[in-house]
Amino acid sequence: MNLQLNTYLEQLQPIIDQIPIRHNWVSHFMFLGIAQAYFLTLVIFLRSKINSPIRIFGWSLLFQAIVCTDTYLCYTGLMKYLLHSNDSTEFLVLLIAPSIYFFTYSLLERKPITLKKHWIHLVVPLLYAITQIGYFLNPLSVKLNAYLDAYHPAIAMVKVSESVTYEYQVIKDEFRWLVLLSFALYLVLSILLVLKSRKNRKLSSKNIRIDKYAFTRNTLIFLVLLLTLVLVVYLNYEDDGGDHFIVLSLTAITYISSFFVLSESRFFENTWIADKYETLAAPAIPLEAIEEACNVENYFLSNEASLKGLASKMGVSANAVSQVINSQQKMNFNDFLNKKRIGVAKKRLLDVSFKHLTIEGVGQSVGFRSKSAFYNAFKKHTGVSPSIFIKQNNA
Repeated sequence: MNLQLNTYLEQLQPIIDQIPIRHNWVSHFMFLGIAQAYFLTLVIFLRSKINSPIRIFGWSLLFQAIVCTDTYLCYTGLMKYLLHSNDSTEFLVLLIAPSIYFFTYSLLERKPITLKKHWIHLVVPLLYAITQIGYFLNPLSVKLNAYLDAYHPAIAMVKVSESVTYEYQVIKDEFRWLVLLSFALYLVLSILLVLKSRKNRKLSSKNIRIDKYAFTRNTLIFLVLLLTLVLVVYLNYEDDGGDHFIVLSLTAITYISSFFVLSESRFFENTWIADKYETLAAPAIPLEAIEEACNVENYFLSNEASLKGLASKMGVSANAVSQVINSQQKMNFNDFLNKKRIGVAKKRLLDVSFKHLTIEGVGQSVGFRSKSAFYNAFKKHTGVSPSIFIKQNNA
């Protein structure tokens, strides 16, 4: 068995040896972009929470990096050392557009992406991967011919056994149009999400920092440009020979993304540079944005609500949020939070649909952990105890 395999490989080797290794500015630029993409993905995975929209952005970046690695190996000729993996990343290409949509959806809708709810978006990539099992089970000569046909048509192809079947080729021939359809579909879905969220946008940053709406808008602009480039390449190249142009554009996008990620880093914030009690610069976030973040899914009513947690949701420092509340509301964060909770508690104490709850139960329903904390906060913000408040309004 091993002898037959060695003989088979020896027959292929003269053809493989004819494949040139190509290194030029294009390959160097691609390599730098791929390395940067893997590095940025690592940072995102280490720093972001599992259910964070940023983690989804990391997955999208990882898919792009792996696909670009495949193209890099093909362009440089290094694929001749890894022929078994030729065309092994095609199904990941079909995951790029959905992952960008998932990122946009999770970021703007503030809802997690779950397999149970969003499985339908993975059907096409999965089905395509299944249809290509026949290709992966075929002998190495088939993969070699596929590579030569796409990148080195001048090199003679090797003979393939007549027993080899090519049923998978029916779907494989339509792969490019599946990619274009995927990009176009998810571009439309993402644009609809941005338009829906646009009315909630409060304020754009005027310096290097960008808010989530601006970031998603820029992401869609890049997606439009990428879709246009993919279409141009597909119309001008019958096979994969022009894919390096797409990788060059993805490399540029990777470095632009890295620029924005770095510019949003806490490393550049005054709160990091300043000592604990040093006066900070003017707040860079509006009070309305803090109010909005508090109101998303009634975060302020959760007994887990905290200054650090709210700041994390907004992607800013806790000190920045605290400073805005102190300067514009003349109160600390706890008082700010309690004031909002008491406003809801006053309504619930008089609402017949909450009659089944005790006063302490109402306090717990709006986020207070104990009866005393609720009573103290209620009296501070209304001037009376909850029981007196009820008597006064039911008189």
